[in-house]
Amino acid sequence: MKVFGSSGVRGVVNETLTPEYALQVAMAAGTVWRNELGASRVAVAHDTRTSGGMISDAARSGLASVGLDVDYLGTIPTPGAQVYADEESIPALMVTASHNPPQHNGIKLIGPDGIELAVDQLERVEQRLLGERFGRSGWDAIGQTRTIDGVQRAYVDQLLESVDRERIADAELTVALDPGHGAGSVTSPQFFRELGCHVLTINAQPDGHFPGRKPEPVADNLGDLKRLVETTDADLGIAHDGDADRAIFVDETGAFIEGDAALAALAREELQVGDGVVSAVSTSQRLVDVVADVGAELHLTQIGSSHIITKVQELEKEGTRVPIAGEGNGGIIFPGYRTIRDGAYTAARFCELLADRRASKIAADYDEYYNVRKNISYEDEGERSAMTDAIEAVARETDAEVNTIDGYRIEFDDGWVLARPSGTEPLIRVYAEARDPDRAEALAALMYDAITAAPDET
Repeated sequence: MKVFGSSGVRGVVNETLTPEYALQVAMAAGTVWRNELGASRVAVAHDTRTSGGMISDAARSGLASVGLDVDYLGTIPTPGAQVYADEESIPALMVTASHNPPQHNGIKLIGPDGIELAVDQLERVEQRLLGERFGRSGWDAIGQTRTIDGVQRAYVDQLLESVDRERIADAELTVALDPGHGAGSVTSPQFFRELGCHVLTINAQPDGHFPGRKPEPVADNLGDLKRLVETTDADLGIAHDGDADRAIFVDETGAFIEGDAALAALAREELQVGDGVVSAVSTSQRLVDVVADVGAELHLTQIGSSHIITKVQELEKEGTRVPIAGEGNGGIIFPGYRTIRDGAYTAARFCELLADRRASKIAADYDEYYNVRKNISYEDEGERSAMTDAIEAVARETDAEVNTIDGYRIEFDDGWVLARPSGTEPLIRVYAEARDPDRAEALAALMYDAITAAPDET
């Protein structure tokens, strides 16, 4: 796909993502929804980014121009918009750039079942967009917008009905919550309080400038949350990304829990013999070990929720039970709940585990691996091409097993390294993992050094 990356359309506001472009994306999606699904109504929502109102206004205009009425939901987490779409049986357009920097925004497309559009559906929208084949309506058939109240409350209510409230309440947990000024600010504090947790918050004021921390919940951005947990004797720290479809954790000592470790721990609780598990090619050996121990089967995809969701749906159609899927970035899917990434739900399910053991003990079961992640930025397509050529050269020269599902993942006996272009930002991402920290650093350096030394082909 040329337009829709690993998680929809994203770009720098008023540079690569303009109101005009958002309008066209909405017109293309609206045309497909109207022609293929017979849709007459669609929901539009956004996260807390300063450009959210502007981009969603443009999207609403595009949808109206192709004859669709719009339910405007305002600021809500992406999973909240997905819940609304599912319960109303209408498509939805979510304006968000998730974990990207504040100057970015994006568009994510959601079907009337509340699930992100599958790859084949996105390709049909993309064809409409690139060909500018929009089904404009006559002046007397354009859509109208209505503002929907109470969607945040409705989303929290269905979350409360979907988890073990009694188990969590009986654990008497103190939770430190860091929504990162994103959309989780408007729902997660209330949700965890109503679960019976004592909730402490940081960066919980909606603010599209993200003044307290960057939107991506990685270890380097969570220093304040770590200190809050450590100084208040909280049982768990929870961090969201900008649209709150991800959850990352800090244990009761203030130590960062690798997202891959949390995924493995939750997978062990869910999986049975013969089950299917879907994850991206960047998945940790932690999950591989759990799947093997249980007797399930792991299916790898390209990185990005749309690819993972498409594979989950394929397996379920074949009759395979898929109780859990996702990535080690905190984006976990529980198809028995909904085939969506929901940071609040994921965090509540992790809280259920704390009824039996402390977070540090849970993480300790999966601390035998060390992870390294590096990003290399590029300025233009020439530089990007040179970098990807360098990655391919490293893979070509190795005697180890190479996986090319998404980029190049080289499997050694004592670890692995993956390098690939990001689907959401102008970055080359490098991932490495090994049992020995020095080996993980060396594997990352193998790719990093080659990429940074690549000559610009422009």
